[in-house]
Amino acid sequence: MKRVMVLTGGGDCPGLNAVIRAIVKRASQETDWEVLGSIKAFDGILNEPTELMILDSEKVAGIHYQGGTIIQTTNKGGPYAWPVKNKKGEWEYVDRSDEMIRKMSYLGIDAVISIGGDGSQRISQRLFKQGLNIIGVPKTIDNDLSATDSTFGFQTAIEIATEAVDKLVTTAASHNRVFILEVMGRDAGWIALNAAVAGGAEICLIPEIPYDTNEVLSKVNARFHKGRGFAIIVIAEGAKPKDGEIIGEKSTEVGYEHVRLGGIGFKLEDDLKTLGCEHDIRVTVLGHLQRGGVPIAYDRVLASQFGVKAFEMVLNEEFGRMVSYNHPYITSVTLEDAIQKPNLVTLDTALMKTARGLGISFGNDQIALEE
Repeated sequence: MKRVMVLTGGGDCPGLNAVIRAIVKRASQETDWEVLGSIKAFDGILNEPTELMILDSEKVAGIHYQGGTIIQTTNKGGPYAWPVKNKKGEWEYVDRSDEMIRKMSYLGIDAVISIGGDGSQRISQRLFKQGLNIIGVPKTIDNDLSATDSTFGFQTAIEIATEAVDKLVTTAASHNRVFILEVMGRDAGWIALNAAVAGGAEICLIPEIPYDTNEVLSKVNARFHKGRGFAIIVIAEGAKPKDGEIIGEKSTEVGYEHVRLGGIGFKLEDDLKTLGCEHDIRVTVLGHLQRGGVPIAYDRVLASQFGVKAFEMVLNEEFGRMVSYNHPYITSVTLEDAIQKPNLVTLDTALMKTARGLGISFGNDQIALEE
């Protein structure tokens, strides 16, 4: 009996369970394969005792419409930065990758399918270079991997963000207020851009275009006449003002390397008031609501396609590669190419041109026009 180990790493997103189900359903058509799930990414194989789950048809029945992941996930630690306490009682990080690969060999694991985003696939690439038979499946609600046209979970996140804009419009109009909606997007503004266009926002502030608060205020004021009117601003958590910095704080969680973003919406509110904005302003931070809940049909379909393709790549021994959506085909790219270049919003992006044609301001429109 051959074994493939499946894991989900990084942040969760809608559609993870659909990928897991698809892998198991496809593997069940082969007579000599068993699917194991590693609990909380690579932690399951690194922990003592080992935490693995047998994934069979009964275990994955009906999970395709469930949010989250039945094998859990983590964005801390990992095989190259495993947290341990030294003799002084301080945390330090050790490389356990060789040990982990030997352990998987001992357990008879023939291949690994790693479902995760940029960080997870960088780990996959390093492990592949060390001789591990590994295949990547792209997962990020930010849609910031350029090697695939789209990632599952992204459309669900847009749907949630757009629904939030729709609801804020009604209360903003009722009270003649400015509403700032802070959405996810560390380096890429795709969620903010799509939600702004779909929801009819007047202003969209994204990481790729540092904004001028004066321009934002000018756009806001243009929406009011004799104190009446309203404005909706969609802002990505990674956005920043010109000559400013990203708003976030260093996490105190052991093993968490990223800066915890959040608060740019409230900073924008303060800055607008400092500049003399006379209108009522309210801030809504959507946060992890964008990651949770039931995946929409599009993401279930894409996730299922990715899962089936991933297992077939295992059968064909196409290791060191990541599943990719290259419309209209489900194909693959090397892990090295997959992590080479992020997918960021550019000024010549079709949706950016549409947004500007709709009159949406990005808070730095003169530079945008010049470029």
